[in-house]
Amino acid sequence: MNKSGYKLALLVIFFLSLFFRFWRVDFFNTLVFDEVYYPVFANRYLLGEPVYNAHPPLSQYLIAVGIWLGEKMPFPHEITNGFLGSVRSTFSYRWLNALTGAFIPLVIGEIAYRLTRRRSYGAIAALLAALDGLFLVESRFALNNIYLVLFGLLGQLLLFLALDTPPNRRWSKLLLSGLFFGLSAAIKWNGLGFLLGIYLVAFLHLILVFIRQPRDRPADSPPVSRPLPLQNLQQLTPLAFILYLGVIPVATYCLSWIPHLLMNPKPSFWEMQQRILSFHQSVGNGPKVHPYCSPWYSWFIMERPVAYLYQTARDTREAIPSLPPLPPASAKVIYDVHAMGNPPLWWLSSAAILGLLFLILKRLWQRQLWQESNAASSWLGVYLLCNFGANLLPWLKVTRCTFIYHYMAASVFCTLALAWFIELLLHSRRYIFRQIALASLAIAILGFIYWLPIFIGLPLSPTGYKIRMFFRNWI
Repeated sequence: MNKSGYKLALLVIFFLSLFFRFWRVDFFNTLVFDEVYYPVFANRYLLGEPVYNAHPPLSQYLIAVGIWLGEKMPFPHEITNGFLGSVRSTFSYRWLNALTGAFIPLVIGEIAYRLTRRRSYGAIAALLAALDGLFLVESRFALNNIYLVLFGLLGQLLLFLALDTPPNRRWSKLLLSGLFFGLSAAIKWNGLGFLLGIYLVAFLHLILVFIRQPRDRPADSPPVSRPLPLQNLQQLTPLAFILYLGVIPVATYCLSWIPHLLMNPKPSFWEMQQRILSFHQSVGNGPKVHPYCSPWYSWFIMERPVAYLYQTARDTREAIPSLPPLPPASAKVIYDVHAMGNPPLWWLSSAAILGLLFLILKRLWQRQLWQESNAASSWLGVYLLCNFGANLLPWLKVTRCTFIYHYMAASVFCTLALAWFIELLLHSRRYIFRQIALASLAIAILGFIYWLPIFIGLPLSPTGYKIRMFFRNWI
């Protein structure tokens, strides 16, 4: 893919992402799932009222800014409610999430390109990211997971851009990288998984440098190709690594608390960290705590997605939500929003990350992992597996109730793994492999279209709803 084609592909993907995120974003004039917390707390910041939350405050700042700006935008604001503590338009507390979520496919695509310098890989990765239902759902409501993923990915992208820049000119990108890693942790603590993934890759790179001593190249040997960003990790001095990927993220996280503490001086900063930890340790697990709790090992197959909204109506002209709920026999139209991935894309991505693990282990066993012909794909595989593990494995020790959206950060790297396999198959000389790649893309697109009604809450007949609920656990 040439440069113009790549830019055009990303532009089309971006505008499609914008369309699906903004279309009827204010249709459900109510608070959906955790909107009972984040926009409510954001509005309290705007009103100068006391705020306490079991997560860091950055996402509430952002939603508060969105509310303030949204109320001033020259758009109709007829759809309003008082659920936040004052009368606000539904659009005002959702639009910033929608805009933010539309950028995630672009960032994922650019990371894919920077890691391999293959524009076709970047375009495929961006397309698959745009087809993910869970990211679409999370972008259409005033929740915080979209910010966590975007900031973590931006931290990694800026690091790759810095490593692809001459050493004397990379400090500004490294500074921004550390800043975004800190911002990701300031959304939720598990945002640190993106930084942990980089630590793991750097540690493996350090081991590799010690194992593989550089050899003198013959004078007539061909020039070495331009190294990939991950291969330049050794150029970061220990001081630079500690400063930009240690001190800056910690300082950013601490500074993010200043507005909250100015308005809420008690509890103090350290007391708040202790209370956040204590709260999450005290939350129980199982269906008695929440009916949609799901353990980490069930996320691979999407065993238990979360129903964010379920409303019934007599016809499509009836206002939603309708209170009190209709008797089941009277419901002719169902509006459902499920926080779930695009099923075929999700399952193919899970298979892809497992296949990548098998491939890397096979190369390691055969001592072919770092052969010159395998170096680029090996670095990509190590990066994807390290970041997948960094964003998933910490959940193994978590005893509180967890939900499928906690898998969002790790799922990004499954999507990148699937895009890599598809890109390889598309360039295969064998016709059957190219057809498999095209079929995978087609299935992902068709899956997105088929389940779109329960991603954005389009009206469905009872039969239309049932045929999309493949498993009993999905309801």
